[in-house]
Amino acid sequence: MTIKSCQKKRRIVGIMGGSFNPVHIGHTIVASYIAQWADLDQVWLSLSPANPLKEHDNSTTDSQRLKMLKIAIADSPNLAVTDIELTLPRPSYTARLLDELSSRYPDTDFKLIIGSDNWQLFDKWHDPGHILKRYGVIIYPRPGYPIAPLNTHEATIVDAPGIDLSSTFIRQSIKEGRDMNYFLPAGVFKYIKDNNLYHG
Repeated sequence: MTIKSCQKKRRIVGIMGGSFNPVHIGHTIVASYIAQWADLDQVWLSLSPANPLKEHDNSTTDSQRLKMLKIAIADSPNLAVTDIELTLPRPSYTARLLDELSSRYPDTDFKLIIGSDNWQLFDKWHDPGHILKRYGVIIYPRPGYPIAPLNTHEATIVDAPGIDLSSTFIRQSIKEGRDMNYFLPAGVFKYIKDNNLYHG
C-alpha cells in the first residue's frame, strides 16, 4: 500500500509509531479502526529504531521489521508504512519525527496516535507540549491503563477495540514453538518462519 496523495484539500493522517517487533493484530486492528472512525484520511505506521523509554529486543533488523509491517498492511487502503524515523538522528524522538513529516508533506496535517499506557507517560516524552500544540494526540484505551478526564482540547479519546496482546508475548510464544498464525496479520507468521526469527 502506498501513501495516498492529496491534490485539493489538506489531508489528515494519524501517526502510530512503534518498534513493531513483530507487528501483530492488536496493532493493525487499532490502526484500521482509528483510520476509519476518527475522521482521518489514513493512518501511517511509523517504524521506530528503538524506544528510549523501553528495553529494546535486538533479535531482528530494521529491514525485517519493516518488511513485516509492509506485509501486514498490504491489502489495506486505510493504512500505510513510513520508515522516515529510521533515517533521523538518534535517540529517536516523536516530536522530531512529526516535524520531519510535516516538512516532507506540507499538504498534510498529522496527529499522533498513542495508547493510554503511553499517555500516562506522555509528560516524560521529549517536547510533549510541542506535540500537543502543533499536532494533537489521539488516545486509544489499553487494558489496565484507564484514561483520566482530559484537561486539554488538543487530545481526544477514541474508543478503539483493544486486544490484550504484546510483541513480547508473540516473541516468547514463537520461541516456545507455538502457532502464532492467528495472532499476526496474514503473511507475517509465514515470513517469521521462513526467516527463522525469534527462535534464538
